[in-house]
Amino acid sequence: MSPSGERITVDDGTLHVPDTPIIPYIEGDGVGADIWAAARPVFDAAVETAYDGERAIEWTEVLAGEKAKEHTGDLLPENTVETIREHRVAIKGPLTTPVGAGFRSLNVALRQKLDLYANVRPTYYIDGVPSPMKNPEQMDMVTFRENTEDVYAGIEWEAGTEGAEQVRAFVEDQMGFDDTIHDGPVGIGIKPITEFGTKRLVREAIDYALESDGHQFVTLVHKGNIMKFTEGAFRDWGYEVAREEYGDAVITEDTLWEERDGDPPEDAVVVNDRIADNMLQQVQTRTDQYDVLAMPNLNGDYLSDACGAQIGGLGVAPGANFGDAACLAEPVHGSANKYAGQDKVNPSALILSGRLMFEYMGWDEASAVILESLAETIQQKRVTYDFERNLEDAELLKCSEFGQAVVENMR
Repeated sequence: MSPSGERITVDDGTLHVPDTPIIPYIEGDGVGADIWAAARPVFDAAVETAYDGERAIEWTEVLAGEKAKEHTGDLLPENTVETIREHRVAIKGPLTTPVGAGFRSLNVALRQKLDLYANVRPTYYIDGVPSPMKNPEQMDMVTFRENTEDVYAGIEWEAGTEGAEQVRAFVEDQMGFDDTIHDGPVGIGIKPITEFGTKRLVREAIDYALESDGHQFVTLVHKGNIMKFTEGAFRDWGYEVAREEYGDAVITEDTLWEERDGDPPEDAVVVNDRIADNMLQQVQTRTDQYDVLAMPNLNGDYLSDACGAQIGGLGVAPGANFGDAACLAEPVHGSANKYAGQDKVNPSALILSGRLMFEYMGWDEASAVILESLAETIQQKRVTYDFERNLEDAELLKCSEFGQAVVENMR
C-alpha cells in the first residue's frame, strides 16, 4: 500500500474522497486476472485525463476466491472483508465458489458480510454493440435488487429429511394448510422479506432517481398478486417510504393520472408498481417507459439479466453493490473459467463497473471519459471475439489489446 494514498472517510453519511484515495481490489477467479489487467490501465488513464494528473488511485490488492485459498488457505479471509469495510469503496472481478466450499456464493457472502444491501445494475446501450433488439437504444434502466433477503436469506429443508417433515406437519396441522402440499417427499423453503430490508432498498432507489438526470420513474416490481405477505408487502412498504419520507418530491402513479393527466412533474419522481411477469415483457415492449426498478432479490436477478440481453449481453453489463456510504463494484458476468489465461474475453463489463464506482465517488469527469473512450473503441469496430463474430469488417482484439485501445482513444 502506497504511503501517499488516503482512506475515503464518511461524515454524517457523506463520503469524503481525497485526491489519492486507496481503493482495494479483488482480481477475481477465472478470467478475473485477464480483465483486471485490461481494466486497471483504463481506470488510471481516465483519472489522469479527467484531472490532468491532480488525482490518482492508490490500488491495494485484497484476496478472495482461488487466489486467497492458495495464499492463505481461506476462500474469504476476514482481513479482506475488514479492509473493504474500512476503505468504503472497492472493486472486484468475478469469483467462483468451489463445490463443498461452505459458501452458497462468495459474491453473496461478501455482500452480506459488508451489508451491501442494494445490487445496482445500470443497463444502457452503447452504439455499435450487436444487439438482438430492433431499438436497443431505448434501454436506459437501473435495477435496484435487494441483496440480503428473499432467496439470498432462504432457509431450506431437503425432501425426505426429518426437518422437511416437521415443517410439513407444522404447516398442515398447526397452521391449517392441510390441502396445500402434495403427498410424498417435499422440499420446503422459506424466503424472508422484511420491512427494514425493503424500505432501505426502496429509499436507495428513490434517492438515486432524485439525484440522477433523466430518471423520473421508480417502479416496484413484485409478485404480490400471489405472494401477498412477502412480495405484496414489499410493494406496500415501498409505497409507505414514498408517501411518508419524501413529501412533494415523490408522487404515485395514481396521483400522476388523477391530478396531472399523466404529465410527470419536472421536479418530482413518480413511484408505481408492476407484477414481475408482466414487467418481464414490458422491459421489451415498452422499454422507454421505465427508468429505475426496485425489487426483491430473485425478481431483480432475472430482470437485470433480461435487460442486459437487450443491450448486447453480460459482456457490457456493469454492476455494483451499495450499502450505507459503501460501494463494491463488480461486473455482472461470472468467472468463465474455461477462458482463464487466454487474454480473450471482453473486459467492458468490469471497465463500466469501474465507471459506476467513479460515479459513486463523485468523480463524474473520470466516469464520462471511460464511457466516451470505450464507446469510441466499439464504434471503430476494434472489439473482442464476442462482438467481432457478430460485426462486419471488425478488427479482432485480445482482452488486453481492447483495454489499450480504450486508453489510446482517451489520448
